[in-house]
Amino acid sequence: MSRFDLFNKTASGFVVTDARPSPAFLPTPLPLNTMNPVTEFTDVPGNWPLIPWPRGPLSAAVIDALARAPGTLGAMPAIEVNDALTDDDLHLALYLCYEVHYRELTANDWEWDTDLLNFRARLEEAFAARLTQEVSLHHLRNPFDVTTALDHLLVAASPSAMANHFLSHGTLDQMRELCVHQSASQLREGDPRAFAISRLSGVAKAALIEVQFDDAARIAGGTRASMFATTMEALGLDPSYGSYIEMLPGVTLAGVNLVSMFALHRKWLGALIGHVAIHEVAALEPMRHYDLALERFGVDATARRFYGGHSENDPHDISGARSRMVSGLLGTEPEMGAQILFGAAAMLLLEEHFTHHVLGAWEGGRSSLAPWEMISTM
Repeated sequence: MSRFDLFNKTASGFVVTDARPSPAFLPTPLPLNTMNPVTEFTDVPGNWPLIPWPRGPLSAAVIDALARAPGTLGAMPAIEVNDALTDDDLHLALYLCYEVHYRELTANDWEWDTDLLNFRARLEEAFAARLTQEVSLHHLRNPFDVTTALDHLLVAASPSAMANHFLSHGTLDQMRELCVHQSASQLREGDPRAFAISRLSGVAKAALIEVQFDDAARIAGGTRASMFATTMEALGLDPSYGSYIEMLPGVTLAGVNLVSMFALHRKWLGALIGHVAIHEVAALEPMRHYDLALERFGVDATARRFYGGHSENDPHDISGARSRMVSGLLGTEPEMGAQILFGAAAMLLLEEHFTHHVLGAWEGGRSSLAPWEMISTM
């Protein structure tokens, strides 16, 4: 069976059909608590489809291209979306453009196709423009105010409403759903933040390596992806990378795309360092709360290691490494200060949008996921 064959997602599982639908469709979200554990997928053939179905003209153009040979991209649609910050169609298209750099999506090697790269650049331009509109930063008194400014960003950011939700009254089904959202980034073996290592030097390089090494050491010598896969399996979810991409809304994919955009461009080095610097500190409290929630749900310590290991990180160690990383980069490239803050603020902004989307859906009795059902208008 081709990975392009259709899998209609229903409340009772996955039903395989033979025909491709019309590109015209309407997304229909499933009700809350209808997501099924991996045990219900046992009749699906082993050749899991890595390519999802499109959500509009932008993702349709990329998906159609991936079914052909490189060099045949042709004319691409105009980027006309309501909000490039979280648009479903734009972010699925951009996600797939990035994925050709992380894994083999098809038998065709599109990674360095110049036309696809040019289209990706147009998508990135729209995304970055919206981020710039939303992120406003105060003028720095001098370039070495950046570490202090990062602390102010964290203090000014909204408290971790998602983590607090699970500490108080989150459900097991909601934790499964959150893990599905997180799977797009946490199951990826290659951490895009590590791209910065080869672009740094001296103190900044050493500090980032320290952050990456400590991250791996805290989770019992395993990889981030393997530990998260263990958690997913314990929750009855499919731990294979990419299995749930079709269910992820644009607001989720935007966060995944942000770090890829920063990582794949040398010009965004400062923003990537800002992302790393804020991510490591901001994740500590949520990780502790998720670990406690999983313990409350009866998940054993081994399966909780992804969250528990991260929550054991010493905030002082992280802050020290972050300060050295930021000051080291500014020591060689002092003009990077504003971009470092931009990367940090952009991450916090998208995290706020994501949290608002997920908690709003749950409060309304709906799933925050988007299992797109293809409905022909013909």
